[in-house]
Amino acid sequence: MEISYSKSNEMLQRAKKVLASGVSSEFRKYNHPHAIFYTHGAGSRIYDVDGNEYLDFTLSQGPLILGHSHPEVLKAVHTYTDLGQIFAGQHIKEIELAEKLNQLIPSAALMRFCLDGSEAVHTAFRIARAKTGKQKFLRFEGHYHGWLDNVCWGNSAPSAEALESRENPVVFPWSEGLSLNSKDDSIVLPWNDLDLVKKILAEKHKDIAAIITEPVMCNNGCIPPKEGFLQGLRGLADQYGIALIFDEVITGFRLGLGGAQSYFGVTPDVSIFAKAMGSGYPISAIVGKREWMEGVEQGKVIHAGTMNSCNPTVAAALATIHVLERENPYERMFYLGRKLMDGIRQAAEKYNQNLLVQGLGPMFNVSFTDLDSIGDFRDTFQTDKAKLGRFVAALHNRKIRVIGRGLWYISTAHKEEDVDYAIGQVEEVLRDL
Repeated sequence: MEISYSKSNEMLQRAKKVLASGVSSEFRKYNHPHAIFYTHGAGSRIYDVDGNEYLDFTLSQGPLILGHSHPEVLKAVHTYTDLGQIFAGQHIKEIELAEKLNQLIPSAALMRFCLDGSEAVHTAFRIARAKTGKQKFLRFEGHYHGWLDNVCWGNSAPSAEALESRENPVVFPWSEGLSLNSKDDSIVLPWNDLDLVKKILAEKHKDIAAIITEPVMCNNGCIPPKEGFLQGLRGLADQYGIALIFDEVITGFRLGLGGAQSYFGVTPDVSIFAKAMGSGYPISAIVGKREWMEGVEQGKVIHAGTMNSCNPTVAAALATIHVLERENPYERMFYLGRKLMDGIRQAAEKYNQNLLVQGLGPMFNVSFTDLDSIGDFRDTFQTDKAKLGRFVAALHNRKIRVIGRGLWYISTAHKEEDVDYAIGQVEEVLRDL
């Protein structure tokens, strides 16, 4: 299939003269065949400067739960922004949004709003440290909690063998320029191994303020928790008086209105919501049980930000949640996601491709591997990333947009015919591979 990216390439060369590597986020460099420049999006489609129309399963890395340019969200933002962009003070829709989250999310007794997941994660750590008087947090290999220093250890590695011991893994920096002291903030373990967490907490709980986890390991393999794992973390946090923090930046509002904590029936002490909550507008929420949030409430734990809860972001989040409540699209999203997963599996079987498909439906992952499943970060090194790159690039040339690491998202804007079309394109790509 012939497709041109010439105008995007021209704009990239222009951008490189003033933007470092031509982009404003590292991940955008790794599109196919290079960073792509877009003009507009509508529903399940996005359009680039070369006039290419893509069926979009990236949804801008997940936020566009309602698809591109949902008219109710855009109208709410426009209407409320006409009254002012930001007040450096409180406003009615901020209360309405907080009341709505309090109603929907089990852990959301009190909350604060900020702009992105990375900032919210660090606020959660500050809350946990202040209440417990302890310094370290326990986290898991391959989980993504933002790009700031003390969560940039242990989410990348040159190989599974380089990680060495499961009980005392070698942690590698994800970036140059990290504060070396930030490495000591966390204890990093393989995920989905409750016995190992029990052992380490028994030895080191006096140093640990919090356990933080993605409830589904979305960023590496889209790995569901093993039965009893999240419940086990909840019990251990209670046993040792430490915070259980759920990073629901991806799972929040994607698995249901109450997030993964409602879906799995496990209530954390503190949670972080972002991405889908605001339909692409920059907003995040730190929500928590009252006893954990009281430090913020009393001003002992400082949380601040000039842009926090500004008018357009709050209006976008409130409008998004209203649409999700009214339409209750989750059964349909799960259905479409699972149909797409099954169709990809059948195409792989037809052409004898070792393509593993796993996830829950509203988000799922594909990888080329001989493993029956991927259970933790170490398993991801037994996948053929080069072949996955060719697969994703071939889909892109057929105008199907997928995140390069194999992650797919479903939105309320996707239709059954979109899924059927995507399955047909996947089948042709796998035939050619």
